[in-house]
Amino acid sequence: MSEKIIRIGGASGFWGDSGVGAPQLVRRAEIDYLVFDYLAEITMSIMARMRAKDPNAGYAVDFVSVAMRQVIRDIAEKGIKVVSNAGGVNPKACAEALRKVAEEAGVSLKIAWVEGDDLMDREEALRKAGVTEMFSGAPFPEKCWSMNAYLGAVPIAKALDEGADVVITGRAVDSAVTLGPLMHEFGWSPDNHDLMAAGSLCGHILECGAQATGGLYTDYHRVPDWDDIGYPIAECRADGSFVLTKPEGTGGLVEAGTIKEQLLYEIGDPRAYMLPDVVCDFTEVEVEEVGENRVLVKGAKGRPPTDSYKVSATWQDGFRAVAMMTIGGWEAVAKCEKTADAILKRTRRMLAERNLGDYTETHLEVLGGESMYGPHSRARAAREAIMKLAVKHPDMKALSIFTKEIAAAGTSFSQGTTGFGAGRPKAQPVIRLFSFLAKKSDVPVSVVVDGARFDVDVPTGGGFDPAMVGDVDAVPAEAPSGETVTVPLLAVAHGRSGDKGAHSNIGVIARRPEYLPVLRHALTAEAVGAYMAHVFDDQVKVDRYDLPGIGAMNFMLYGSLGGGGVASLRNDPQGKAYAQMLMDMDIDIPRSWGIDAGRAAA
Repeated sequence: MSEKIIRIGGASGFWGDSGVGAPQLVRRAEIDYLVFDYLAEITMSIMARMRAKDPNAGYAVDFVSVAMRQVIRDIAEKGIKVVSNAGGVNPKACAEALRKVAEEAGVSLKIAWVEGDDLMDREEALRKAGVTEMFSGAPFPEKCWSMNAYLGAVPIAKALDEGADVVITGRAVDSAVTLGPLMHEFGWSPDNHDLMAAGSLCGHILECGAQATGGLYTDYHRVPDWDDIGYPIAECRADGSFVLTKPEGTGGLVEAGTIKEQLLYEIGDPRAYMLPDVVCDFTEVEVEEVGENRVLVKGAKGRPPTDSYKVSATWQDGFRAVAMMTIGGWEAVAKCEKTADAILKRTRRMLAERNLGDYTETHLEVLGGESMYGPHSRARAAREAIMKLAVKHPDMKALSIFTKEIAAAGTSFSQGTTGFGAGRPKAQPVIRLFSFLAKKSDVPVSVVVDGARFDVDVPTGGGFDPAMVGDVDAVPAEAPSGETVTVPLLAVAHGRSGDKGAHSNIGVIARRPEYLPVLRHALTAEAVGAYMAHVFDDQVKVDRYDLPGIGAMNFMLYGSLGGGGVASLRNDPQGKAYAQMLMDMDIDIPRSWGIDAGRAAA
């Protein structure tokens, strides 16, 4: 008898991802499950506002009206099961909307949804209890927009065990939509922590869609046919190993580097990647190319989870407005800077005259002038630049002054001032994140499968102890020997960066194993902190973690995103370009490696 293999296709990485993923995976590949990831903290707050206006809203409408409408007959005919966190803050309404689409298509599907993550009905009790933010210690907000616990995979597995064809969740960790099917198919027990970690790693690779198949790859020039990029498929086995691939004949690229980069995306300490079902250890994960566009991943380890869920609440902290205008001609960068200075001085004077108070925060970036690079900018002499000036204020009336006065720059300030972006800027709410812990035993979870409700027995005992996390047997750092040459980091490494709330991470991967000792010598936490010092909100704080299994390091840059998400005024509030910036850092390597500063990346 052949070994059982479960094929899972990842069709969406965020709310707003391309609509090509689902039909591509369903019609151009053989899969058993189709999974979708839609949610982020800001997404939840937007959906909460939608539900406040319409009790039937609050979910990812495009999951129903675009993705599933395109393939609903196909999945019914082929017996493909679907798992998605498209439910947002209203999974029941999402399930009911999908049921109508199925009826219109003439197909019968057993649709389930998960309940329990929404804690908004406890807002006042939590405020009175003195709950504080788990990282900053800030007091509980006066008014929350959304409040959701990050549930795990056990409720999804339960719904599938009860015969569901489609499972819709609210806020669950992104990887759970993959781990749940694997628990169901292979009978994995929640107390087998290595298997929980393996399935979670598989979900982590799939959760951002085409990011695993060449999207956002450092070596972008090697990735063909972006217009028809393949979405990822994981071929999973009962031992926890899996092979990543993509539909035959599609664009994109699956190789060790693309998978290693996605493994490092938005993680913190790889020894203790905390999820509701397990605390994962990715330090000894192995990634091996086993064929064209086929990569084997194995070696994840797990420890018991904690006894708590992370809960993310969102709240409004005033308003923001962002103005953009193009300025051309000689010294365009300096003109942008002088224009922004004039706008701020004028509007601050007007605010004072009206007793509206000063801005709570301002931020200027000159796009084209490489503002995000800080002291490493090479574009001060640009002859075309975009002034991006962002401001915050607690009063929307104050921002109406700012948005009106922007237009005066067209005749009052610099010659060469031209396009005003998308027009006069508009004030928008500033949404901040407030995170805290809630005991799992205080968060009952249930699933509704085709109208029947089932309580879910989620393990609540926890058991994780930080003392379980030991040191990693990292490759020793070595200074380059013999004659050296100075090259940009890109020549010997590649990487991926992303956000963790108000913090960012940068994963750096050695292009060859023999490069790693020299990279560890050059890329200390202090060296990376000094190079990236301009991105920090306050003091520079960097931690370095090693992943010897894939020849990589992960750097956590704390407080480096200006608040992160919509709370940030920066053009890159999620640190998406931080790895690219670090790749310009000069390091010394042995000349014997045969790489010089003029060569392209190896």
